[in-house]
Amino acid sequence: MFIKQSDYETLLADYSNRDGAIALLKKHRSYLELVPSMRRPEESIITIPLPVVRLRHPKPLAAASSIKLEASLPAVCLPCDLAILMCDPEWKIKMGVEIFIFIHRPQEDFSDFLSRWRQTQVLLDKDYQWLMPPGYEHVLSEKVERLYPLFVILPETPERIRRGLIGASLPFVIQMPDDLVHEQMSEMLSPESPTA
Repeated sequence: MFIKQSDYETLLADYSNRDGAIALLKKHRSYLELVPSMRRPEESIITIPLPVVRLRHPKPLAAASSIKLEASLPAVCLPCDLAILMCDPEWKIKMGVEIFIFIHRPQEDFSDFLSRWRQTQVLLDKDYQWLMPPGYEHVLSEKVERLYPLFVILPETPERIRRGLIGASLPFVIQMPDDLVHEQMSEMLSPESPTA
């Protein structure tokens, strides 16, 4: 079977929502543990669909001078589908953990899928600045400590892609677009667990 464009679009739209991103991270527990505060998730993560960064390169001011200025380059759209940035809810500072989501796209084979992660690694190997979504421009950025990829595949994804991700030791989850909607609905309808 083939991946439908509508399934890809549904997952991208769902993960762009903070609740959808948290539901995704729950499927890969070690990434969920990176969220600074599960009591205040709305202030702890920033989701950026189809993210854009501005790369910066040091540029010599003069041949005889050792002083360097940063030269900004044009903004670049990253080849991932979503970036999840961790944020300290108290200090409003972006923390040093960034998770990059790659959703299997229609007509995409393993080499294309993996190349998007590799291109992201290459682009972010330099100094960069996020173009933050509206409402988050005030969040102070700190240097990133580590980039974490998470691949999202569907039941229709070819087996060779699963084998390739396993062989490359890359984390992935299998997601059906309808499942995410049902998970979010059941969480909204279930009463909150009592606190100790």
